[in-house]
Amino acid sequence: KKRRAATARRQHLKSAMLQLAATEIEKEAAAKEVEKQNYLAEHCPPLSLPGSMQELQELCKKLHAKIESVDEERYDTEVKLQKTTKELEDLSQKLFDLRGKFKRPPLRRVRMSADAMLRALLGSKHKVCMDLRANLKQVKKEDTEKEKDLRDVGDWRKNIEEKSGMEGRKKMFEAGES
Repeated sequence: KKRRAATARRQHLKSAMLQLAATEIEKEAAAKEVEKQNYLAEHCPPLSLPGSMQELQELCKKLHAKIESVDEERYDTEVKLQKTTKELEDLSQKLFDLRGKFKRPPLRRVRMSADAMLRALLGSKHKVCMDLRANLKQVKKEDTEKEKDLRDVGDWRKNIEEKSGMEGRKKMFEAGES
């Protein structure tokens, strides 16, 4: 009963936490939407299209000027970001050098054929084939006397089948007499 009660309580708490999380997510989404509307109302006034052609051209010029200023700001921030990342990399490298201790990472053994290794080193453009067995001499085996004897004896299973049972014992007995 205790386990069932603990499990039921745990499930109840879990569902309550999920409900709270869902309401918090909804609240955050609504707050973001309100914030977005406020930002757009502040920075982007409602567009009123003028009736004459000259006023329309002036409006286009203003919009182009705003676009150029925004692009300049974006470019400046990108350059600043690149500079700061480069500085961070340099400083981290200096810090690493100052420590003086370089710990080698553990290397994994990789099984790789010679062709794959050359392809990895030279790139896929170079087609290198290293067939190490291609240039080896062909050596013919000479038949030795032992091998001939083994071939003459034949398969050992046949001999056992022949000797098994009463017929095999009779043959062995007859062979022993002579």
